[in-house]
This record gives sequence, C-alpha cells and structure tokens, in this order.
Amino acid sequence: MNIITNTLPAAIGAAFGGGFFAGLINAGGKTFALIVSPKLFGEFKGRWHASDDSVPGAEDYADGLANTNAMAAAGSELAKAVRASVIEGFDDWYIPARDELELIYRNLKPTDYENSASFRDGENPSSVPMGRHYTEELPGQTGVDEFRAGGNQALDPVWHWSSTQYGPSSSYAWGQHFYGGYQTNFHKSYEGRARAVRRLPI
Repeated sequence: MNIITNTLPAAIGAAFGGGFFAGLINAGGKTFALIVSPKLFGEFKGRWHASDDSVPGAEDYADGLANTNAMAAAGSELAKAVRASVIEGFDDWYIPARDELELIYRNLKPTDYENSASFRDGENPSSVPMGRHYTEELPGQTGVDEFRAGGNQALDPVWHWSSTQYGPSSSYAWGQHFYGGYQTNFHKSYEGRARAVRRLPI
C-alpha cells in the first residue's frame, strides 16, 4: 500500500500506522515512514541469535525487514517472535536496522542525559535528512511526553538490539544505548531489548 507524502503526520511521535511516527528512512533507494510499535505489545527481549554463525542477508544498515527475515530464517527466536506478532491489526513488524534504530533515538530520545559524541555516534546516511554526528547536547530529550523517560511509550534507557549483524565479526550485532546514544556491538548471545517497527513507502 502506498501513501502520499501529505498524509504523513505533522509531528514526530504522532499516532500513525498502528504505532507512532519516528521519521523518514531511505532503504534500497526508496523512502519510508518509520513507525515505532506501541510499547505494551511491541517490546521484546531475547538473544539476537543462539549461534555465532554468520547470518547471510542480515548485514543491511537500513533495511530492518530484510535483516529480520534473514535472522528468522536462520533460527533466531527473537526475530521469529517479532515477525509473528500482530499489533493493531498489522503483521509486518520487524527489528529495526542500525540506521533505523539511530533515527528512533535521535527523534524520540527518552532522557536528558548528554549524548555520546565519540568516534561516529549519530552518523546516519540512511535517514532523511541525513543524520550528523551527535554533540553532547544534540539531539536533546524528545518533546513528546509519551516518549520521555517515564512515559508509557518511552524506550527504556538501556541498550536495544538492531537487526544489523556486525560486519567484522559474525559473533556480534549492532545495538544502541538509549540513555546516551552510544552505538556499539554486542555478542549475539546477550539478552537484550528490541522494539518492533514497521514502515510505509512514501
């Protein structure tokens, strides 16, 4: 189903498409509206994968849907649980890719903590507009009350899984801390959070 640009919500965090509008992402040369699931139904916990084996097809930095499908095909219980979920009548939820997860942090940051501004934290060539390196002050805490720390939709200030495998080592996958935006890799066997998303083409 296609939507036209002027049907997009006017504000980040607005109810939209079974969840909440988180911004725009470019994947495979196409632009999508990224939608964060309601926390009550869309927050998952688990290991990225039980095996250190490489998961072909889960290396994309922007296409979380393709990554999650590859994870599920390789036996990831976390990915299978997310892909099997039906939330607000939609069944196309997935684990966000690294750049999709960064966009959620940038636009819906739950805390007022200083950001990690080391190395390349925050650089996002897939977001629309392109994301730039964090400073300690920017991005600031979201102005969307429901997504601020303590709000009923807020992403908890802990690290969350992305669906993007860490390229240099098949034993790791990318994640992002939601208290200060630090982007790093975690061993696939670690227990972590994942917040389901879906997307709509524009």
